Amino acid sequence: MDQNQMKKAVAEAAIAYVPEGSIVGVGTGSTANFFIDALGAMRDRIAGAVASSEASAARLCALGIPLLDLNDVTDMPVYVDGADEVTSQLAMIKGGGGALTREKIVGAVARTFVCIADGSKLVATLGRFPLPVEVIPMARAHVARALEALGGRPVLRAGFKTDNGNVILDVHGLSITDPVALETHIDGITGVVTVGLFARRPADILLLGGPDGVAEHRRPGAGLP
Repeated sequence: MDQNQMKKAVAEAAIAYVPEGSIVGVGTGSTANFFIDALGAMRDRIAGAVASSEASAARLCALGIPLLDLNDVTDMPVYVDGADEVTSQLAMIKGGGGALTREKIVGAVARTFVCIADGSKLVATLGRFPLPVEVIPMARAHVARALEALGGRPVLRAGFKTDNGNVILDVHGLSITDPVALETHIDGITGVVTVGLFARRPADILLLGGPDGVAEHRRPGAGLP
């Protein structure tokens, strides 16, 4: 299988984790798009979806899947999304598509976070993929200096604004050996909206696509059935 076939395979496998009649959290990006397409086939068997971006919302609407506002949702059994990098402990870097803040919010509400990714995304140490940081525009230079002090090389994502109207600094050159500590530290920098480290709330299940098919990995201690 090529990369797109692996993405499609894990996206279709994730449908098995969606309870009938439930509200589904839906992520953003190329792998999430395959999941949205697969979800369209069961649109009459779910209560609706919460989207993590305007792009995903538009794709869901085009397939006739009811969209819900997260503020009106009290129970969300599952959130399905991709990752730019993921470790065996299911900590992730996300935000290559620029939707990291909304992805983190929707993921925080869901009882189970299912990460869908092709095998190239599995790494021993996070940081080869530049770490996205969403920043209030007036704080860009201040936050960049703080990220440089951590040993990173922040680069403004040119010509890009998030759905929240903010900018993104992509931080190169980091080797993230303690993702929980770094997530906490960067989130504490004044002017940062959120950082694309998903380690304090990692994925619960990873569906990883490879040449031989899809493998399921469960986070140690996740307490899943």
